Amino acid sequence: MRALIVDPEAPGRLRLGEAPDPAAGPGQVLVEVGHTSLNSAELWFAQQAAPGEVIGFDAAGVVVRAAADGTGPGVGSRVVGFAEGGGFGALRAMDVADVAVVPDGVDLGEAAALPVAAGTALRALEQAGPLLGRRVLVTGASGGVGGFAVQLAALGGAHVIGVAGSEDGLRWVSELGADEVVGGVDRVAEPVDVVVDTVGGDQLAAAYGLLASGGSLQSIGWASGREAVLPVGSTLGSRQPKSIVSVYNGGGLTDRQAQLGRLLALVDAGKLRVPVGWRGPWDKIADAVEALSGRRLRGKAVLDVS
Repeated sequence: MRALIVDPEAPGRLRLGEAPDPAAGPGQVLVEVGHTSLNSAELWFAQQAAPGEVIGFDAAGVVVRAAADGTGPGVGSRVVGFAEGGGFGALRAMDVADVAVVPDGVDLGEAAALPVAAGTALRALEQAGPLLGRRVLVTGASGGVGGFAVQLAALGGAHVIGVAGSEDGLRWVSELGADEVVGGVDRVAEPVDVVVDTVGGDQLAAAYGLLASGGSLQSIGWASGREAVLPVGSTLGSRQPKSIVSVYNGGGLTDRQAQLGRLLALVDAGKLRVPVGWRGPWDKIADAVEALSGRRLRGKAVLDVS
């Protein structure tokens, strides 16, 4: 099959090539992939993977072989799903538990942007508890995960503050529904109840310092690549515990199908926008890598498989 394979000589170590067809297990569907999306994590995994390997998490397409055990969607179903590896191939075997049927009104390319980015944002906010009337700070709000976090927090009834590093990014985040947009965590004057942090480093430390008593910082990413150093005494003195919580949205989860179903329903109802900042054929992977790694991307990068 055609696939984006790891190549140490290619930009981002990814290029279009050939790979063996996947074999679907009894509880897996075989999907003809029409669209996938590029996440920051995949740029990291591409650096670690062996030449010729097919990586990739997100994929949307049409089922061409139903699961042998009789579970899951049938042949011809439009689906989106997640699996650890293989998403950058023209064919993909996915566990039935990690796949959801895409409503007819939802574009498959947009659906492909949901599993990692929107799924991670949703999981972080659900971990944080009820959002109605609470103040939610989102760092890296102009990125893929951040853009979804802004919208989902607003849908939950929160007062949302989005942090972005450029004027263009600030406009983008405002259009996604943030109540406030700021150029840095240091420009937030009042305490917040929840932080969704995609940046790490100094921003994580500063955002933790903004937490109200009982608040939580949901740690999603570490885009800064820098250590976070908490000031002496910053973890003390809260009447109710303040916490830094890790967010996991990888393999082995049992609620993926339900999670994707909720997100797809919101997109289908026009309540959740899929912020796509770059979209093109998968043979233009170098352009997508450059946009993402160069931090010029607003929202998600979607690759159309051909």
